Amino acid sequence: MALSRPAAQPAIEFEGRWHGWGELRQLADHLGTLLEASGAAPGASVVLVPRNQPSAIAALLSLIARHRTVRMVYAFQAPASLARDLMRLRPAVAVLAAQDCSEPVLAALREQGTAVIALDGLQARALPGLERAGRAADAQDPALPPRIEILTSGTTGPPKQFAVDYELIARHMVGPLAGDLSALPPSLLFFPLGNISGIYATLPPLLKGQRVVLAERFSVAGWHDYLLRYRPEASGLPPAGVQMVLDANLPREDLACLKRLGTGAAPLDPTVQRAFEERYGVPILLSYGATEFGGPVTAMTLELHAQWGQRKFGSVGRALPGAQLRVIDPDSGEALPPGQEGVLEVVSPRIGPDWIRTSDLAVLDEDGFLFHRGRRDGAIMRGGFKLLPETIERALMLHPAVSAAAAVGVDDARLGQVPAVAVQFRPGMAADTTELETHLRQHLPATHVPVHWRFVQELPRTPSLKVERPALRRLFETG
Repeated sequence: MALSRPAAQPAIEFEGRWHGWGELRQLADHLGTLLEASGAAPGASVVLVPRNQPSAIAALLSLIARHRTVRMVYAFQAPASLARDLMRLRPAVAVLAAQDCSEPVLAALREQGTAVIALDGLQARALPGLERAGRAADAQDPALPPRIEILTSGTTGPPKQFAVDYELIARHMVGPLAGDLSALPPSLLFFPLGNISGIYATLPPLLKGQRVVLAERFSVAGWHDYLLRYRPEASGLPPAGVQMVLDANLPREDLACLKRLGTGAAPLDPTVQRAFEERYGVPILLSYGATEFGGPVTAMTLELHAQWGQRKFGSVGRALPGAQLRVIDPDSGEALPPGQEGVLEVVSPRIGPDWIRTSDLAVLDEDGFLFHRGRRDGAIMRGGFKLLPETIERALMLHPAVSAAAAVGVDDARLGQVPAVAVQFRPGMAADTTELETHLRQHLPATHVPVHWRFVQELPRTPSLKVERPALRRLFETG
């Protein structure tokens, strides 16, 4: 078990300091003692509100070692929203950072009799007055295996808690534990620990003994520093980070160590991919997956990129072994031939033999390569026209001044909905609405030209750098 490694062996670098396995084990053991003292039933699940900090990783490893079911809740939200999530889940025990123990959150936990364990630095403590669970009704069905419940991003419908059991994680995410990876360059972690990307990035290297560099949030400066200090052959970026690196104009030689760069979790504009590869000479390998699939189901490998890359720009690759893909007509449910756009369905070998219907539009070509086209449930219905936000965004990204763009539908009394767009410009560049409208008309029908515009310093984004759609919509609701 990872927590039994030598105390002095480095495990996590955070904010310039290395933390050894002994420090993580000390917190993990103390958390176990506090859980027992809480009086929560052995089968009771534990809500974890993780920030990207060493204490949260130690807490997660402790809960896994004790075969507890872990229910993840995002920390990066307003106190009132966090309190609502905790009220919905009604946990017997909640583990969260001391900075998230606001009065609205504590009031919600106190009302439902939840025991609270606060993480502060690499210390864990029970909050006075909330040391014991006031109820035992949270005990799980003993027939269910211990698991991690993660909030989905909406690939198969509205976000919901989705269970990934420990056996699936051990077999399909982590794999064999043979070999010592401690001499390898450390892996950089920046995806939020509470989602599938964070779990997928965090558990395999740590359980296999590889060191990690942990960042609370992605930043170009942090990623750049990591490359300069450790010179890894492979790294990753969130899709939005690819354009951020281009905008930062990092020296080509600083990326010369990289032989490949992985990205996923959201679409990447093909023009951005091409610009990055041409500037830095590093192939970008896209993948496609979801919480509901237990991780990725397609990937563009280095070999596929070398053979097909120029002809398949923008593809998220071919199906991984055991996975199946098909594109169907959303109305009839009939499978479509190669090259036609429709709704994607997936069989993931991690989950089972059944087809999983997604909310994603996609094209599967004659060579088996998948092209992700956007979300069907995010379409803007402008009168009788159906507009995909991604279509507008991709066209705007062709303008030399545009660094990022995000489109959303807003209510309109006459047409039902009209497109609204927020635009982020490249450093030192700008354009007005007239110029951008003229640009769009050269690439898209007039129905796609936005009615409302906002020019912003930065698009509203989640911690994993996806566009935060509710915050984007609020930009236009506030006038």
